Amino acid sequence: MLRQLGLALRAHGLAVSGAPMLQSRLILQSSAASLSTSASNQHESSPPAEGTETVSITYIDKDGKEHTVAAPIGKNLLEIAHENEIDLEGACEGSLACSTCHLIFEDEATYKKLPEPHEDELDMLDLAFGLTDTSRLGCQVLASKDLEGVRVRIPSASRNFYVDGHKPKPH
Repeated sequence: MLRQLGLALRAHGLAVSGAPMLQSRLILQSSAASLSTSASNQHESSPPAEGTETVSITYIDKDGKEHTVAAPIGKNLLEIAHENEIDLEGACEGSLACSTCHLIFEDEATYKKLPEPHEDELDMLDLAFGLTDTSRLGCQVLASKDLEGVRVRIPSASRNFYVDGHKPKPH
């Protein structure tokens, strides 16, 4: 369990790299008190609640396979992808500290309807693999009526600066 906790803390930039083993254990023990777990069945995908307004969004995965989903208005595209078991990374879990949820909007006209990205998002996009003129971070784009029928492509690779090869599972 300490090993898993250490990996989780490192993924969020909370563990001290290169600290002596005793100090690392103290950090992990003091941090463990504020962490909790939940049963995996609490995270299963479920359709939007009845009466929830949705739009149709198509994700094109790294293999070119299309996944069309009913996206609840107001949720971000990273959350929607995770709820529908679409392989969109999101290493920082939507805290705007990475670029692994990078999406490419297929239609420039729809892209232009989006609110302008904030400077923090632009800074993270500079680190994204395969950046295009219609790139955005999925954690920063909320589903809206303007996105009805939009098609977004997941790039063939991402740059995960947290832990090479680590893919966090959505909560």
